[in-house]
Amino acid sequence: MEKAVLFITKGKSFLATTLVKNLTAANFEVIEKEPEISAVEEHFKTVDLIILFLGDFVEEISSFLVYLKDITTEDDKLLILVGNQAEIDSAEEKIPPALVAATFPRPFDMKKLVEEANWLISANDDLAKRKSILLVDDDGTFLKMVKDWLSAKYNVTIVTSGAQALMYIADNKPDLILLDYEMPVTSGPQVLEMIRSETKVDTIPVIFLTGKGDRESVMKVLDLKPDGYLLKSTEREKLVAAIDEFFEKKKYKDLHDQNIQ
Repeated sequence: MEKAVLFITKGKSFLATTLVKNLTAANFEVIEKEPEISAVEEHFKTVDLIILFLGDFVEEISSFLVYLKDITTEDDKLLILVGNQAEIDSAEEKIPPALVAATFPRPFDMKKLVEEANWLISANDDLAKRKSILLVDDDGTFLKMVKDWLSAKYNVTIVTSGAQALMYIADNKPDLILLDYEMPVTSGPQVLEMIRSETKVDTIPVIFLTGKGDRESVMKVLDLKPDGYLLKSTEREKLVAAIDEFFEKKKYKDLHDQNIQ
């Protein structure tokens, strides 16, 4: 079965051409495009994976990298960066490393890259069958850490602002939103209020993530009537267990509600 890959680079190089040939030989359908928004925007919905093959042009495509960051966030697309380490570092100034599925600094093992592409697509297919969680926090380090914790069991999408969260749920309906209580511009309470005011998404469960565990702060959070709250200092095992317990309780509640109807 063919797997669709959007291969983005500027110009032609021997290494890029060879990589495309190797992908094609491994049953990938490769769509080659320049790093221009107008050239790639129609293909994102149909591909399984994006490979950005970098070069010395990386400093010239800042706006495209920002666009690619938004696409990987909103459409939950897999992204591989290929280039020398300086080029990858430059790209990751615009695309947070937590959004990058894999990086291959030159010189790299062509066979290993193809194997990684195959594994990522296969793993992503498995994830599609799992419960989905939208993780919203403006702290990139915290995002990556919690995503790593939960990804063994759940399909986790991360966004870095309330605005991105609202854009994501306009087209996707996660099974749970883990929402940072304190965020700049659009706070967690404001995001929750907007979610609850929209009939299309008002039933999505929301659990607040808060850094304050004192009674007054907790009561303030609970007054907003989320589906729960978790302290951001919660240890890995306890946080994963809390999410497991939430979905287990929800499963039985949904079954009970169906029996009543």
